[in-house]
Amino acid sequence: MTEILNAPGWPGIPPRWTSSAKTGVGTALNQHSKIWFTTSHGIVNEVYFPRVDQACTRDLGFMVTNGRDFFSEEKRHCTFENKPFEPGIPAYELINTETNGRYCIRKEILTDPYRNVLLQKIRFEPLQGQLSDYRLYALLSPHLGNCGSQNTAWIGDYKGVPMFLAKHDGAALAFACSIPWKKMSVGFVGSSDGWQDLSSHFQMQWEYQCAENGNVACTGEIDLSASNGEFILALGFGSIVTEAGQQVRSTLFEDYNELRQHYVFHWKNWQNTLIKLDEPERPNDLYRASTAALRVHESKDFLGGIIASLSIPWGFNKGDEDLGGYHLVWPRDLVETAGALLAAGAVTDAVRVLRYLEATQEAAGNWAQNLWLDGRPYWGGVQMDETAFPILLLDLLRREAAKGLGKLDRWWPMVRKAASFIVRNGPVTQQDRWEEDGGYSPFTLAAEISALLAAADIAELTGHSDIASTLRDHADAWNDNIERWVYAKGGDLAEQIGVEGYYVRIAPPITDAAASPTQGFVPIKNRPPGQGVERAFRIVSPDSLALVRFGLRAPDDPRILNTVRVIDALLRVQLPQGPCWYRYNGDGYGEHKDGSPFDGTGIGRPWPLLAGERAHFELAAGRPQEADALLTVIENSTTGHSRLLPEQVWDADDLPALELFRGKPTGSACPLVWAHSEYIKLRRSLRDGKIFDQPPQTVQRYLVEKAPRQIFGWRFNNKTRSVPPHKKLRLILMTPAVVRWSIDNWKTSQDTPTRDTGLDTYILDLPTASLPAGAQVVFTFYWPQENRWEGKDYTVVVE
Repeated sequence: MTEILNAPGWPGIPPRWTSSAKTGVGTALNQHSKIWFTTSHGIVNEVYFPRVDQACTRDLGFMVTNGRDFFSEEKRHCTFENKPFEPGIPAYELINTETNGRYCIRKEILTDPYRNVLLQKIRFEPLQGQLSDYRLYALLSPHLGNCGSQNTAWIGDYKGVPMFLAKHDGAALAFACSIPWKKMSVGFVGSSDGWQDLSSHFQMQWEYQCAENGNVACTGEIDLSASNGEFILALGFGSIVTEAGQQVRSTLFEDYNELRQHYVFHWKNWQNTLIKLDEPERPNDLYRASTAALRVHESKDFLGGIIASLSIPWGFNKGDEDLGGYHLVWPRDLVETAGALLAAGAVTDAVRVLRYLEATQEAAGNWAQNLWLDGRPYWGGVQMDETAFPILLLDLLRREAAKGLGKLDRWWPMVRKAASFIVRNGPVTQQDRWEEDGGYSPFTLAAEISALLAAADIAELTGHSDIASTLRDHADAWNDNIERWVYAKGGDLAEQIGVEGYYVRIAPPITDAAASPTQGFVPIKNRPPGQGVERAFRIVSPDSLALVRFGLRAPDDPRILNTVRVIDALLRVQLPQGPCWYRYNGDGYGEHKDGSPFDGTGIGRPWPLLAGERAHFELAAGRPQEADALLTVIENSTTGHSRLLPEQVWDADDLPALELFRGKPTGSACPLVWAHSEYIKLRRSLRDGKIFDQPPQTVQRYLVEKAPRQIFGWRFNNKTRSVPPHKKLRLILMTPAVVRWSIDNWKTSQDTPTRDTGLDTYILDLPTASLPAGAQVVFTFYWPQENRWEGKDYTVVVE
């Protein structure tokens, strides 16, 4: 019996992922092949199986030696070209040329459309000397099941075909070559792997057969003589190694060119169904690349589930500690993506997203802040805009592609539960759209109000007119309060910029100690000093422009124009490609000043998608040329060999050693699906001459009709202390009650039961509209379900 030669150096160095600056992402456009791949620096990076949120490799690239005194690793020592086969076809030709011109490696990368196998067709070309002067080695780092540790790899075979095999926690891979490996070895990264061997010895001296339960790597020498420099690598996956091996051997029996043809055919067929928004004469048209990026990120098991990014931000600095992040579904990003699919004419795909949202709605009516594809919440926060967005998606589909939805009645339960959640828990958001502070946010308010009006239309169309009226009343009351809540007048910042006021990024609720230890609200102009509010009122964000994007305020509203001046003074930066914007002043999500990776702290950098949002504002303001110029800014925010849009771009002097170049991607997520979605919607908006996804209800109600509204709300999570003159005070409760109220300081009183709205809330209107300024209404509650009185009086003054 032959003794197995185990690799020394267990368990290897702590595992890390790799660069997030992807230059390519891809998958077959069918359900048979459940793998996804990414590329950067001329090589394959993470490969995902069996789901789009389960990374199974760190990277797979080549090393080159001459056997004596030359060592080169293509990802470190080459210049790179990256060419898609055709626009919108996520298969790539990579051309890696050694920096001193010694060799060139050409690759075609795609997946077998019918099996769980990644294929690379390779041609190694000596540019100096002969083929026989070189030795070529493939280096694979398994990170099965989102984990770089506790992997086991060994040299084996499937039905006599030599393969590298690896497994971890219910996932397995097999790695084979179309010609037999010349030499094979597995080892622990940092001690006994092939990189250590070759960089020291310039040829394989180690041939270890097993590396168990650690951070492992597989190294195989290609027989260049037998292959004449051309061969195919097949990396297959399964739940066990025999399944992975079977997949690999099956693929290697097939004709590569036929598999390539089928892969391209499926993608081209889908691209041909889309609206032709591309302009081939544009120097860096990203339309087809963007539509493909959206589809690549969709799950094949949980249809309509699209993750945020096939990348791990600053992955080269991260290990196994964070299994979520961008490999999750974020409901807001998902709706943005569905809107982009619809803008491109992919109606069926957009409806598939809506069905996914319908199935993953929480019992309370909201959606989790982010979730695994199967619906399990990841973070525990609640963001009100993420409950509003699915309603807006349904309304957009209803207007743009009603036939694809089927009967509207089918969607009413989802809408009713979501609208009820907004009514019961809004307008305060626990966290803003950047998953950070809670309070009153212009962006969230715009989404909530728009969604309530859209839900009202859907309620009427499905025979629920009473509910529709209540929803519109809520929307109107919140819209009337936007300036009270989030528009700051005066102060040092306004004086410095030369404006009378501006919309703040978020206004935190403050403790209403006079009424209750729960959270209440005081209008900005009446806020007392201290209590942590001064800093909040100096923070601004492009988020405020959502008031225009969603149709609540006109683009020439003086308050909007004031805010634009403040935003541009504090957040606009000029980059080589043009202006771009930060999320907000004081943002800490990005590299440190010296370019070191974000590690929980850092400095926020400009976001290209915000240039898209600003472009939509410019279009609304009647400046299409400015909007088109900002489209170009987005297009030029990619790297020279990528058509993928990053989350952030670098805004300081170039740091070549850290691959940070002004105006180009940072170590944040790339691609960011949301950025591609915004780009597609901007292309559609520019073609149509109007904002594609702007809700018409808000525009008609608040910009055209401008009718006075009569309702002003009071609720336990927003206990107003005053009511404007000529408005009815509406008490909004979560359970039925009898309200005892008085307008003469209890000299007389009335007991009035609340009314069920059909939205899991109960309301009563008090006659404050007829009271003079300075008058008071005082009230308390009897809770029949608990057979008790509130035991506390509440007072509201007419302003």
